[in-house]
Amino acid sequence: MPQEPVTVIGATGALGFGLAVRLGGAGVPIIIGSRDAGRAADAAQRAHALVPEGAFEGLQNEDAATRAELVVLSVPFRNQAENLTNLREHLTPGQLLLDATVPLAAAVAGKPTRTIAVWQGSAAQQAQEVVPDGVPVVSALHTISAASLTDLGHALGEDVLVCGDKKADKARVIELIQRIDGLRRVDCGKLETARITESLTVLLIGINARYKTHAVIRITGLPTPPPTSAPISAAEATA
Repeated sequence: MPQEPVTVIGATGALGFGLAVRLGGAGVPIIIGSRDAGRAADAAQRAHALVPEGAFEGLQNEDAATRAELVVLSVPFRNQAENLTNLREHLTPGQLLLDATVPLAAAVAGKPTRTIAVWQGSAAQQAQEVVPDGVPVVSALHTISAASLTDLGHALGEDVLVCGDKKADKARVIELIQRIDGLRRVDCGKLETARITESLTVLLIGINARYKTHAVIRITGLPTPPPTSAPISAAEATA
């Protein structure tokens, strides 16, 4: 059965590119989005060189956003609102935005071990305010190493913390994440919890710098594999 494509806005950057090649290697067709169509095409060529069996296409952000039901946003925090504002007329109800933005202080010349206060509470909640009505936002992927994703010889073994207001939306993201070997998904509750999960990025940056290591997040005590969530009722799926 053919896989549905996924658009990755910001896949010319480290995390987005790593996610694109991992998903492409898992058989997911990938549309790479960038503000510059030429850079997007170059990234698609680089991805294809790493994963010859993968399907990659590079397009300008506005065109890329219309090509998939699930759109990943992986850009620096300083570019998040601008990108989403430019995409408002191209995102439509029924699409799902997976936001991987971290409000790092480094986005405004601060330290990468500090976060910026976001008025809405988190970058994901800010994204939800900007996207059109009917486009839900799910927050995930903040603690995953871009370098580890891009190194296809590196065996992953960590948890992805997923936050969102509807179980059905989180289930769509969880199904996508599970296509990447070594990533275990953990449902962390409502979108408002993203203010906590986003801040874990700076915690890991500090730990890794201090100990010269590559620490990851792993939650113990969960069933193996943990359930995606409690059963989804019709009301929850459509609320």
